[in-house]
Amino acid sequence: MIIDCHCHVSNKWYEPVESLLFQMDRNGVEQATLVQMLGVFDNNYQQECVSRYSDRFSSVVAVDVRQADAVEKLSRLAESGAIGVRLRPTDRSPGVDPYAIWRAADRLGLFVSCVGNSLQFSSTDFSKVVAEFPSMPILLEHFGGTSSPDLTEEAKTLRSQVFQLNVYKNVILKIHGLGEIATRDQLMIGESDESSRSLPQTLVDAIQSFGNSRLVWGSDFPVVSSREGYANALKWSHQAIEKIAPDAVSNILGLTAKTLLSRTWKC
Repeated sequence: MIIDCHCHVSNKWYEPVESLLFQMDRNGVEQATLVQMLGVFDNNYQQECVSRYSDRFSSVVAVDVRQADAVEKLSRLAESGAIGVRLRPTDRSPGVDPYAIWRAADRLGLFVSCVGNSLQFSSTDFSKVVAEFPSMPILLEHFGGTSSPDLTEEAKTLRSQVFQLNVYKNVILKIHGLGEIATRDQLMIGESDESSRSLPQTLVDAIQSFGNSRLVWGSDFPVVSSREGYANALKWSHQAIEKIAPDAVSNILGLTAKTLLSRTWKC
């Protein structure tokens, strides 16, 4: 089973769900999670997609945490089928409980798909959030950083500090297409001989830090289409994981998502 844990669809921006279904069917991907775009809090289209294709999709929604009714809105979205909520590491609720939105997600049985940069993820404040909710899965998007290779020593150091969050058992790392963590030149080396393609160190470190039980794969469709493309994002990730840890392939590409998110995942 291959599960794509990170996709975006829209009837106003990016691509509609039918474009994603085409890529999934073409590449043998059985299910996918639709993750709401940054700054968008209208989740109707995603929820409609889940209703139309309930055997293929689940929905990670977004709410405006700055609003006083954010917790109530999240509760209604969970009642209508959402399995997770997308938050930033720095998101805090107004009022007396800054963790109110995080607490609501935990109470509702949701997981958090967390989007940020390495500096935010490696902060003491975020570690406190992770420790506060030990039973709630918190998925760090984009290898725990942004969609770019670590080209400086400072960037590499920050990423290694993010990977130290592996001490918290509720932290899960999303790995995406290798185009996020390697330059085009690095990926195109060995194109005619796949066995000679270099392994991005970030992926090696991720597998060493989180093992095969706390890593999940997500394409980042359709953003990936402007880089290596959906098929290569899956194929090259598969090949690289197989070189690093052959026993981890089936877990990272699907079984971990099904197992760890079983309390919410509609599998």
